[in-house]
Amino acid sequence: MKKLNFIFTIGMILMVVLAFSATTWADDAAKVNINKASVEELVTLKRVGPKYAQKIVDYRTQNGAFKTAEDITKVPGIGPKTWEANKDRITIK
Repeated sequence: MKKLNFIFTIGMILMVVLAFSATTWADDAAKVNINKASVEELVTLKRVGPKYAQKIVDYRTQNGAFKTAEDITKVPGIGPKTWEANKDRITIK
């Protein structure tokens, strides 16, 4: 009986975790304005961690707003693979 209660409890915990995770996954599909996004918003892009997110912010600060979404590839370390993985989510508007 104790084993059954333990399994039930673990199952309930997993259901709660998955329910909250679903909202995180939904947020990943949101557009990211690379001219305004914070480091926290930029890390939601695929292949962009905190280090590269900060590089995007620094580049924007030093060079002004991105003129096209693909201009993100001008940031050192952000290449074609990152652009391809995120081109549907990146915006400049």
